[in-house]
This record gives sequence, C-alpha cells and structure tokens, in this order.
Amino acid sequence: MTSETIEHSFREKVSAEINLLQEGLNRYRVFTPFQFEDGDHLVIVLKQMGQRWTLTDEGHTFMHLSYDLEWQDLLKGTRQKIISNALSVFGVEDREGELLLPIPQEQFGDALYSFVQALLKITDVTYLSRERVRSTFLEDFRALICSSVPPNRLTFNWHDPVNDSPGSYIVDCRINGMARPIDIFALSNDDRTRDATITLLKFEGWNVNHHSVGIFEDQERISRKVLARLTDVCEKQFSSIGGNEERIRKFLGENLN
Repeated sequence: MTSETIEHSFREKVSAEINLLQEGLNRYRVFTPFQFEDGDHLVIVLKQMGQRWTLTDEGHTFMHLSYDLEWQDLLKGTRQKIISNALSVFGVEDREGELLLPIPQEQFGDALYSFVQALLKITDVTYLSRERVRSTFLEDFRALICSSVPPNRLTFNWHDPVNDSPGSYIVDCRINGMARPIDIFALSNDDRTRDATITLLKFEGWNVNHHSVGIFEDQERISRKVLARLTDVCEKQFSSIGGNEERIRKFLGENLN
C-alpha cells in the first residue's frame, strides 16, 4: 500500500486535515488537527515494525502529561483507571510508556481512528474538575497508606469513641497497634486543614495520647493563616504526596512500633 493510499484512508476515516510526512525508510509522521489542552498537537508516527505497520506516540503522550502531573500520579487512582480503560477499549498497548497500535489487515483508517480516540481519552486526565482531582488525591492518599501499613492496623475515618461518640471530629486514618497511635489527615484545601486543626485542638483538650501527621495535596495552595494554625498543633507535615512517597513510607515504617 502506497503512502498516498494510506493518507487517503486516514482522511476518509478520521479527518480531511490529516497529512503524512516521510521521515525515513518506512517511517511517516502523521499530522492531525487533534490537540492537548495547551494547544500542542498529538504526536503520532506510522512505522513498520517487523512485518507490520504500527502507530506509535513514541512516548510523547505520557511525557506531555508529566509536564503538569507527577508521573507517579498517572499510575494510580482515578487517573490510572481512565488511562487503563482507554487502552483496553481501543486495543492500544503501553510498552514502558510508549503507546502502540499494530494495524490489522491494512485497516489503516480504522486503526488511526482508534489510536486518536485512545490518546484523546488519556488526555482527559488533564480535564478533571477540582472535585474530581480532590477525589483522586484522597484515593492516592488511601492507596499510599494501605501500601505502607498492614491493613489490620488501619482505621479510616476514625473518631474518638470515648470523647466524641457522635463522630464530629474525624481523623482520615488512624494507625493503631502502638503505645501512641498515629493520626493522619488528608489536607486538600483550606476547609479540610481548618477541620484538622479543630480536631487536633479537641484532642489536645481531651489529652488524647497520639502522634499527628498532615499530608497535603499541595501545601502551597493553603492560606498562610490556616497553615500557621495547623502547624501549631500538628507534629509532622508533608507538602504533597507527589515526590514524597518514599519519605512518607519511611516515616510510617520507623514509627510503627
């Protein structure tokens, strides 16, 4: 099949604005009108791999997403579910960050349609609403704690049954099994940070014997006054999950006994 025939198939099935540019032997850059949120175009290459033609992004899609998101955040929680679903639905393979779709039986147009749809679905992770992002942070928080501490020592959404039977002052996660349990707060915004501060002040008044830890979604987004009040009563803080996973695991591991 000639490049002209392939280009015609692409245009017929996907968009009249598609063009091919040969960049070497049996290798073509596929220019499409489809873009990331910031206006950069998707990177798609058509090349022969062995006996088959294959579409590939050559690792560009995940690299582009990593400009705004931590790489680790793409591999867990809601974002990971979005990506896995897109790959599964459109039959795309993730080979160590490079996305590939072998073209079956010279169905070039259909294959490009599926590949573009998969890439666009994956880029949806950048369109998560603030509420959805908050949900992702809480999922990431929970996943990190669960991967660091035996499940029989965890209680999520814990409250003090003696001093707070209605459950008005909630701890996002309590690690038990030691003389001084660890109370961990997931801090995604000013409101949750204020709530954690109030809870810790209550615990101080009740003489609750515990350690306290705050893990922020992004500490820089917390107002200075709100952060200052929390700092007065919270023993340990981590400014975000991204980039601090190993520090958090090490801290928890060192304080489990």
